[in-house]
Amino acid sequence: MNAFDELTNNFSKLPGIGKKSAIRMVNWLLKQDSEYVKKFARNINDIQDKIKPCSICGTWTESDPCPICTNPLRSSNQICVVEQPQDVSTIEAYGEYKGLYHVLGGLIKPLEGIGPSQLSISQLLSRIREGNITEVIIATNPTVEGDTTALYINKAISELNRGDSLKVTRLATGIPVGGDLEYIDKRTLSLSFRGRSEF
Repeated sequence: MNAFDELTNNFSKLPGIGKKSAIRMVNWLLKQDSEYVKKFARNINDIQDKIKPCSICGTWTESDPCPICTNPLRSSNQICVVEQPQDVSTIEAYGEYKGLYHVLGGLIKPLEGIGPSQLSISQLLSRIREGNITEVIIATNPTVEGDTTALYINKAISELNRGDSLKVTRLATGIPVGGDLEYIDKRTLSLSFRGRSEF
């Protein structure tokens, strides 16, 4: 295998990148300035040394604890529970949520051998026990695994017996803005009815 094919093979293993896209990327890199390509290679080489999970919330960071956990302007009484570090970036991009995060590192998937002990659920419970948390927002995806994980976390939190007003909420799911009822699938419509609110 020559260098072109090897790099194409490497790129094609990235999520969402097929063989054709990988070939385009390699061809594009070959046309670039050599300094850019060297810097690009250095960045890839250094990424695992420089970026690690935050020891508190689990999101990717270069400084530990991460800038979100150490920001005094964030609301320290809210924790938003997400599946993966990239979910933190997605929520942060909207700029509406001002609380803290907790990354589970996946979802409960018994058929794949992933149970609660493989996720950072015990660390979440410790944070709730030790902090002044008043709300836990579960932001797992609305899938069977996401629902299972959310139910497990809700039950585990209820068993803490904190004796105060700790609230567990779930992100609303349902009909997107501008959506047409005619094209909404049954599960989404069902979730929309269950998640309806007063106005």
